[in-house]
Amino acid sequence: MSKNLVIGGLLAAVSAVGPLAAPAHAATPRTATQTAFTQAAPAQTTTASAARTRSAAAPLIHWGPVRSRAGHHGYAKADVWITRFSAETFVVSGSLHDRDAHGGHCAYVRARFHYIGGGTGWALPRTTCAPRSTFRLSSDGQIKRVDVKVCVVDRARRATLNCHSDAITPGIIANWPQ
Repeated sequence: MSKNLVIGGLLAAVSAVGPLAAPAHAATPRTATQTAFTQAAPAQTTTASAARTRSAAAPLIHWGPVRSRAGHHGYAKADVWITRFSAETFVVSGSLHDRDAHGGHCAYVRARFHYIGGGTGWALPRTTCAPRSTFRLSSDGQIKRVDVKVCVVDRARRATLNCHSDAITPGIIANWPQ
């Protein structure tokens, strides 16, 4: 197996599991990536255990791709997964793809949470200039709607371009297959 396939499998497993807790006796906190690379298990076993852990912890719903509008040089795309709306902390996660050939343009994703008790809040945006990167955006409580916004960001002008938002509500996903 090539190194790229093994590393890709490990990164997929790490992104599926999310951050792992560090042992209480650890001097410094370990990141999920460090934990995945220090495990002495083959990539297939790690991926299978990650799938079991994810399904046991909280079932995720695959919303699908959210893509910015196409511009002069390309677009940005996010493959979005969400938790159930009944979760205490709602999470939007997935992979962010920069499909813009212009060197100063990068992919940008942000979520706006509409809380059950009223009010809204924005998660901090995530950007990447790499072809693919993972992201995780979480709320501060239970929500009734989330708007996922994907844009191309111009780093030189510090401006977002070609944005597109998807509004996700419990009614939209109520009858989706499990």
